[in-house]
Amino acid sequence: MKIFVISDTHGDLRKVFQIYEKLNHIDLILHCGDYKKDALTLKDALGVPVIGVRGNCDGASAADREIVETPAGRILLTHGHLDGAGHNPLALKYAAEEAQCIAVCFGHTHVPVCEKDDGIYLINPGSLPRPRDGSCGSYAIIHSSEKEFYANIVYYETVCGAKTNRGRTQGGFLRGLLNYSDRF
Repeated sequence: MKIFVISDTHGDLRKVFQIYEKLNHIDLILHCGDYKKDALTLKDALGVPVIGVRGNCDGASAADREIVETPAGRILLTHGHLDGAGHNPLALKYAAEEAQCIAVCFGHTHVPVCEKDDGIYLINPGSLPRPRDGSCGSYAIIHSSEKEFYANIVYYETVCGAKTNRGRTQGGFLRGLLNYSDRF
C-alpha cells in the first residue's frame, strides 16, 4: 500500500495536483488538516480514497482523529494542534500508543518530521503551499505491507525542480509566537 500524506494546504491544492500527477499508484491520501474541505476536493477530483481531519483553521476545538488501517498496522491521523504538535511530540507518541497505532501522521507546524521513537513513527509531511522550513514545500510517502512499514519526506523542489529558499535569512520567530500564542 502506498500512501500520499499532506497537510496544511489552506485551500491551495496546485502543488498537490502537480505532485499527484508525478506519483505512481497511490492507494490512499491522508490529509492532516487545515483545510478538511481540501480532502473532499481531492477525493472528488482524483477518485482515490482520501481520509482527512479538521485542524485549527477548520475551527476544530476538540481533537479530530481518525484511525487508518494498513497492512503493517494502524495509523493515527490528527492535525495535532491539540495533541502537542510543535511543542510536545511525546503527547503525539502517547496518543498513538493508546490507540494501538504504529504511527501518527500530523500537521500544524508546516515543518516536516519523519522519525521513529520507541517503535512509533512520528510523521509530519510539512506543507506544500505554505512551508515554514525554508523549502518550497514537502509531503510524505508511506509504504505499508504485511512485512514492512516505512515513510519518507519528499521535497517539492526535488520532484518539480523549484528553487529552494534554504539558506536565505528568514523571519518567523515573532510570527510563530503570534500564531501559537493561544495554544499554550
